[in-house]
Amino acid sequence: MGLFDIFKKNNNENTNTNENIVYAPMTGQAKNISECEDPVFAQEIVGKGTMIIPSEGKLYAPVDGNISMVADTGHALGITSTNGLEILIHIGLDTVELQGGPFDVKVTQDQNVKKGDLLLEFDIEQIKANGKSTQSPVIITNPDNYEISVLKTGNLSHGDELIESK
Repeated sequence: MGLFDIFKKNNNENTNTNENIVYAPMTGQAKNISECEDPVFAQEIVGKGTMIIPSEGKLYAPVDGNISMVADTGHALGITSTNGLEILIHIGLDTVELQGGPFDVKVTQDQNVKKGDLLLEFDIEQIKANGKSTQSPVIITNPDNYEISVLKTGNLSHGDELIESK
């Protein structure tokens, strides 16, 4: 071990978290929420955040916290972080109409999760085949309590830093 090795991160640990960061819950392309096809999300009526166009059908916990809501159809999840940030992740647009078909939820309401835990899997091709957009908003629903900054747009992998709250 070299002198500076004590300052290096252990890349085998995926559990290092900063309570002020919301990590990307999926792999894909992050875009400005104002570009969302759904005006409720685009106008930030639900809250502040971003959207991801997923390239793989897996949703991971973006923070350590508690599953505060699981939609009956599996198309949306709510997570409350350990520091009180309320996060809504909505897979696709109007996907509630698919009545759960493309979604395989792996968690239950009130379950505690760690950043990086697999929350659900979804079939991107099935969503598209049903004429639905895969644009997936990641929204802070209690933004009045925080200063919210989107940290990244463009290509990203799940686990990348996405949103900062102060």
